[in-house]
Amino acid sequence: MLDIHSPAAQSEHNVHGLERVSSLAGGALMLSKGLRHGGLVGMLQMVVGGLAVARGVSGHCSTKAWWRRHRQEYQRLRADIQRSGAELEALKASAEAATRGVTVTGKDPLAGG
Repeated sequence: MLDIHSPAAQSEHNVHGLERVSSLAGGALMLSKGLRHGGLVGMLQMVVGGLAVARGVSGHCSTKAWWRRHRQEYQRLRADIQRSGAELEALKASAEAATRGVTVTGKDPLAGG
């Protein structure tokens, strides 16, 4: 599991450019909406806005890092499955070629007669 509190995970910048600016702007907007709204809904908006601002300031998103890591595992597994499928197709073709022209008569050729 990804340790989001380790120094290595926190120093990795995986939010750049427009995405980072959008997190800052969207987070600031959510914070201000939460302050204006008040109550429980306002508090939730402030929390979400604060998380977005923190993401934009730090340039790191633990969730994005987690998804990226699992996406790489998925792509590796997908490649393994495709390679296995190709091997099975080759085995099928080989088996069909080996049995082409062979008939089953129900008689044992070694029994003689």
